Amino acid sequence: MAVPVILVTGFLGAGKTTLINHLLTHADGRRLAAVVNDFGAVNIDAALVAENADGVMSLANGCICCSLQGDLLRTLSSLLRRDPCPEGIIIETSGVSDPAEVVRTLLDPVVWREAPLETVIAVADAAALAADPSLLDDALCRSQVASADIVALNKADLVDEAGLARARSALAGVKAERVIFPVSAGAFAPELAFAGTGHQPVAPDPRAAERARFATPRFESTTFESREPLSLPAFQQAMTRLAPHLVRAKGFVSFAEHPGRPMLFQLVGDRATLGPAPAGAEPGATRLVLIAEMGRLAASGADEALRRCAAATPA
Repeated sequence: MAVPVILVTGFLGAGKTTLINHLLTHADGRRLAAVVNDFGAVNIDAALVAENADGVMSLANGCICCSLQGDLLRTLSSLLRRDPCPEGIIIETSGVSDPAEVVRTLLDPVVWREAPLETVIAVADAAALAADPSLLDDALCRSQVASADIVALNKADLVDEAGLARARSALAGVKAERVIFPVSAGAFAPELAFAGTGHQPVAPDPRAAERARFATPRFESTTFESREPLSLPAFQQAMTRLAPHLVRAKGFVSFAEHPGRPMLFQLVGDRATLGPAPAGAEPGATRLVLIAEMGRLAASGADEALRRCAAATPA
């Protein structure tokens, strides 16, 4: 079974380790392993996350980008061979690392089969950006934000409304505002990191939609289920229309054009992927979870748009 990967990036002092510890302690029962990348001889970050992770491994040979093809991939391989295997892996890049190459490697089809990239989170410092929005003129800092699916604007409690607006405005020059979320003390909503669909059977109702609110009041989700295969072109068109309203979506989708071959669909931020579903996905069935800020799902007409995908299936 494939193990999803969460990549956390961001500049030095932004609060990456604090955010990772929050995810580890709000894992909803998942066994999570962590890979940290200290740029130095003393593995401070590894010590800080060790008590919360199911397993922690450290890359201390310098920038994660420089050791990517070696240490990181060997570390992932080692974690995937564990018994029991972790149910998720969180990778922290060094604050002096450009994550773009890491993202490209994790999207490689060979790596994807075993450790698919689930979410890239950039941690930005609200106080620092409020004081100096030109920090994003730095090529490295800008690349860290640009490479992310979601931006956690950390330390939002340390600035006033005007300062927070300046920080958000600076980030909005790089990423869409809908994927920028102010947080305090690294308290990032775990639902946005892990949009898991599980392996529950599809409901008896052939086209059922279930709406739920998360423990994090800011977000809600809807689940779309169908035993009818969907039209691939209609699905692509529907998701293109829905994407601006969503933070993320994930699920198993069966298409009429590819009978017997369920696919895993993921949308997070502006990145969408479609690939073979892992073992356990039911052929011919569709189960999708869509996540948005409160009130945006109704405006998107998600349920109706996806029902039309089934109706558009060729006879």
